[in-house]
Amino acid sequence: MSISYTSRIEALRELMKSKGWDAVVICGTDPHSSEYPASRWKQVEWLTGFTGEAGDVVITATEAGLWTDSRYFIQAESQLAGTGVVLHKTRQPDSVYIPQWLSEKGLRTIAVDGLCLSVDFAEAIETASAGSELVEVPDILSAIWTDRPDIPVTPIVTLDVECFGGEQRQDKIAWLRGWMLQHECSHMLLSSLDEIAWMLNVRGNDIEYNPLVISYLLVSQEEVRWFVRKEVEHPDPDTEDSFAELEADDIIIDDYTALEDALSVISEDPETRLFIDPSTLNHHISSHISNIFERESVINGRSPVILRKSVRTESEIKNLRQTYIEDGVAMECFLYWLDKEVSSGREVTEWEASERLTAFREQIPGYRGNSFENISAYGPNAALPHYSTPREGSAVIRPKGLYLVDSGGQYLTGTTDITRTVPMGECSDLEKEDYTLVLKGMIDLSMAVFPKGTAGCQIDAMARMPLWRARRNFGHGTGHGIGYWLCVHEGPQDIRQNFNAQPLLPGMVTSNEPGLYREGCHGIRHENIVLCREAGTSEFGDWLSFETLTCCHIDTSAVIPELLGKDALEWLDEYNSRVYETLSPLLPQEVAEWLAIRIS
Repeated sequence: MSISYTSRIEALRELMKSKGWDAVVICGTDPHSSEYPASRWKQVEWLTGFTGEAGDVVITATEAGLWTDSRYFIQAESQLAGTGVVLHKTRQPDSVYIPQWLSEKGLRTIAVDGLCLSVDFAEAIETASAGSELVEVPDILSAIWTDRPDIPVTPIVTLDVECFGGEQRQDKIAWLRGWMLQHECSHMLLSSLDEIAWMLNVRGNDIEYNPLVISYLLVSQEEVRWFVRKEVEHPDPDTEDSFAELEADDIIIDDYTALEDALSVISEDPETRLFIDPSTLNHHISSHISNIFERESVINGRSPVILRKSVRTESEIKNLRQTYIEDGVAMECFLYWLDKEVSSGREVTEWEASERLTAFREQIPGYRGNSFENISAYGPNAALPHYSTPREGSAVIRPKGLYLVDSGGQYLTGTTDITRTVPMGECSDLEKEDYTLVLKGMIDLSMAVFPKGTAGCQIDAMARMPLWRARRNFGHGTGHGIGYWLCVHEGPQDIRQNFNAQPLLPGMVTSNEPGLYREGCHGIRHENIVLCREAGTSEFGDWLSFETLTCCHIDTSAVIPELLGKDALEWLDEYNSRVYETLSPLLPQEVAEWLAIRIS
């Protein structure tokens, strides 16, 4: 495999030489800044073999580098071996990022695929490499990627909010138009796919695990235009019905490729003031806008849709609670099956376990697929935070040590995400100690009470303190926002050490997932999903806390009680008791009996 990637890199260098480019920057995203791109835009994977969700590549005549964070360090070292691509570690104290690296090399001409480079990233490169020329080349790899996949077109469905919760699209559009009036803009361009799906109450399957539709949305006070791929020769009935419903709500359906022409038309009106979000808009479209609009006619800022959609409505919260109960039933059935199969002596592989978990979820009404690729990892494999379970040759899960499963489902009434680290039998003292410290961090954050206005970065240390006291840590964030039958990772809120001023608000749903990873040994992560809610008022102000939505027991067999502490032990006992009381009437009798034993 490495020979193939080496030849691809050399083919790119030949292209660079013929064009006079000193460097090429390839980003691991798509024209909409999606975390998980469709196959057409998996350019980093095609060029280097690296399959992680976060990674950008720079190729020069003599050097090749991949930039990614600690979730993928081990994976990247393995997948890049023999390709000549060097790993550059990000989010480290001494990290040198791509703009600075390019600047230090003194390169004159830097070519980028402007479709897959955000405005913010392009500006960072231009600022750092003053004097260099940034050449924008859409679909730059197509010249050498001869069998590159097309832009996907999948069936589009609309949501019935009366059944599935949320707000009507017309109410959302009216809210957005009001915001636009307040900010003195006549038009707003949305390019982030989850924002568009939320605004229009539409879902698709253009990106695996993400119910999104490749498109742009242009909103003005007079009209809403949706630029979307269409299947012309064999139109899908669901899509035709969805388009008819949207058109009845005065949504104009345009072809995906018609955006630039539409922008050119509105640019001719001197009264037009266009709002764009440079953090998600791609450099190619931004360059087109810069060429046709006067500078004072373009307003740059953060899209208000990101924040609005992160706060769940009462109907969505009600549905989410039930969704996590149903997801918990699937998880408990899976954990029962796993325990019985492994303890019986049968060889169960990581892949078989992953497939069986998906099969349990498929039995849930409203299931619409997994929310990401299952992470099913035993022993040392769990030390890779985003381990990709191989179909062939995956490890056998033994009746000892630790098994980690991180998974989630997409449902009509919400998106789930849960990680359980499962003691499969006898565990070492170190495994138990790490297991308990990570669990204590997760519980401490679950019990947090904090003033209204607090940001996630201000409470991240609560989940890390038990580990820090033992001089241990983990490199990824503690929590991320989660969509509602949308992306499993969303903002604007998070819980991590990186500074993010966005306060946690009542109605936001966020993960709580501290971890610990020992390369070649084991990995541990405990993850529940929490809902931010109001927690009363005192003479010192208004207060918030978390409600745990996840409904699946936490194994106590590897817990060291004195290390967990009295308060955390009480929380754990109460949580497991509530899980049993909630789920036992819904579980098969043998699973309910097993669960009673596991939490006793």
